[in-house]
Parts: sequence; C-alpha cells; structure tokens
Amino acid sequence: MIKNTLCGLLLSATLAGQATAAEKLTLVLDWYINPDHAPIMVAEQIGAFKAEGLDVKIVPPSDPALPPRLVAAKQADLAITYQPQLHFFADQGLPLMRVGTLINSPLNTIITLDKTITTPAGLKGKKIGYSVSGIEQATLATMLQHEHINPNDTHLINVNFQLTSALLAGQVDAVIGGYRNIEALELKLQGKDPVVFNVEDYGVPAYDELIIVANRDTVTEPKIKKFLAALKKGSDYLHAHPQESWLAFAKAHPELNTELNKQAWQASLPLFARDPAKLDKVRYQAYEQFLFDNKLIKKITPVEQYAVELH
Repeated sequence: MIKNTLCGLLLSATLAGQATAAEKLTLVLDWYINPDHAPIMVAEQIGAFKAEGLDVKIVPPSDPALPPRLVAAKQADLAITYQPQLHFFADQGLPLMRVGTLINSPLNTIITLDKTITTPAGLKGKKIGYSVSGIEQATLATMLQHEHINPNDTHLINVNFQLTSALLAGQVDAVIGGYRNIEALELKLQGKDPVVFNVEDYGVPAYDELIIVANRDTVTEPKIKKFLAALKKGSDYLHAHPQESWLAFAKAHPELNTELNKQAWQASLPLFARDPAKLDKVRYQAYEQFLFDNKLIKKITPVEQYAVELH
C-alpha cells in the first residue's frame, strides 16, 4: 500500500515536473485563423508542440500590421508576416529575422473573367483593380513590361480590398492581389471560370508568401528551433493526412467549416514549405533587388541581416 502510494506520488511529481518544464512561446498570426495556417494548426492537433516541450499560444492579431512590430518590441516570440514586408522592415532597421517559412510560393495573381485575355498583354487598355499601393503597382508593371506592354496603357482603380466583388460587378476588367488559393476558388464557387496569371510566371522574382519572424536578439533561443521542428512535423502530417487533418480543423473551428475553406485547404497543400527552416538565400537577394530597382526600398540590405537558417 505504502509502495503504491509512493509510486503514485513519484509519478505525479514527474508529470508535474514535465508540465512545468514546457516553455511558453507566443505566436501572433498575420490574420484570423484560416487554411493558410494549416501546418501550424495540424502541429497543434497532433501534439507536436507539446512533444517538443513547448506551450504555444497562437494569437490572431487585432490589427494585421501589428504582429511583426510586437516581435520587434519583444512583446511576442514569433509572428507570421510576408517576405515582401520583411524587406521593408529590414530597410527601416527593425530588428526582425526570418527564421522559418510557412508558404514558399507567391499567392498573388492577376485574375480576370474575360476569356479574350489570354496573357497579361491582353490587359492593354483595360481597367485593373488593386488594393495595396506600391508593391502591387510594381508587380503589375513588371508583368506588363515582361509582355512588352507599357504600364501606362492600363487604368488602375483602387477597389479597397473588394477584389472579387469589383470583378463580379464589372467595375474592373481584372484584379491584381487576389490569391490563387482563395479568390480564384471563391470565383469558381460563384459559377465563374477565372483566368489566373501567377506573378512569378511573368518576370516577378519568386518569393516566400508567409514567413515566420523572430527578434534578432532571440533567434538563438532553443525554443525557436523546437517550434520549427514541431512545425515540420505538422507539415509532414498534413501532407500525409490532408482529409483527416481538415476534418479535425473543421471540428475545432466550426465557424470556418465552409466549402471555400475546405477547397482552400486542399489547394494550399502544394504551397506549404516541406522544410520550414530552409532558407533560399538567392531568392531573398533577388526580391530585395526587385524592390530596390522599383524604388520601394532605399538600400540593399544583406540577407544575413534579416534572414537565417536554423538547422
């Protein structure tokens, strides 16, 4: 009896020790939870974070501009942001380092419902809706110049993030900024057959869409590597069990159990980084040069100052 009691107490103490040993880590998302975050959600589903000794708090932001700045101010450990934005942060001198990649393909596209437009060259004289000044204009201009079209021969209209509705209403002939795994699917669900041009196919350097950033002072903390190891487990499981992981996600987030999210979950699978820690240095250099050439950043910052591979 005493022996059993002692064993029970020892086991309880061991479990308690394991529970208190879990390191806390705060991850701020770029936006509300959605299929773009699938590897993170699956890592949580399968207990990968706990297996790495982490207690991960996943926080959707109140303002999508805040996450990287919270990390820069050391008010969060990690944040999801976009590679193009990282170059701007580096240009501004923010102490941010890319430590991982979630989606290693651009999502940005030009979308039109006009079947006579078979390449971006067909946009000459057309109205094009956009949402974000600067980078989308540079992207569009590069794609048009790739097709030997003067960007001034198109008409840009700011549709204030109403890309799909502006296209459906005929307010514009095409839009830039729609994601291939969201807006293109959304149009199909509305019975349309969109023509989609991927930005990297027309002269724009390929880039990582969603990345994970840490504060430059904290990149060597062991919990960052542990997070990336857990994220890889989540990505591996997601690719091996896409349907099972979708059903678990839909059950955990019933408000997100829609046909669009279900299709986006599947469409996003080939876009997720299979090795989140891996860094394509040449890709970052090329995109930095693209932004500099388009006068969107003031100087060329060496990749080592804003991106690292933590294998």
